[in-house]
Amino acid sequence: MIHPALKMYNYHVWANGVIIKRLKELPQDIYHKEIQSGFSSVSKVMSHIYLTDFAWFDIISGKSMNEAMGYTDQIRKELETKNIEEMEKKFLDLSDRNKAILDSQKDIEKLIVVDNPYAGLLETSISESVLHVVTHGSYHRGNIATMLRQMGHTSVMQDFGLYLYSK
Repeated sequence: MIHPALKMYNYHVWANGVIIKRLKELPQDIYHKEIQSGFSSVSKVMSHIYLTDFAWFDIISGKSMNEAMGYTDQIRKELETKNIEEMEKKFLDLSDRNKAILDSQKDIEKLIVVDNPYAGLLETSISESVLHVVTHGSYHRGNIATMLRQMGHTSVMQDFGLYLYSK
């Protein structure tokens, strides 16, 4: 039986793919269009999801949060300029990387200590960190759905229930 956190990560990968597929169907200018919202463009939200996934899996791998955030800060601007096709490739590569990290873990319930420069020390498990990545992605895919509606386009269903039906 697959661990529930791993099942949720598989859902997260699927849901990212669903929203990327929808974004590829829309006019190309939608992806970088500046709007008044929590994020100023869909490209910035997608980059944020990607960078957060990258950083948390670096942390799961044993890097400090400062190290992980330092790297993501270096690549943020570059990611925000990529088109959706380029980001699709980045997300696919990232999910492969992250699944390899998860596969290498002997104990997904192992405790790790995260030293967040904004919130302090947190003792959490690898599985809780994975669930954080998943809920974080879900929240921001919701932002994208709202932004698309603001620009006159529909989003796409990507909830966990639909994922279960798709299997």
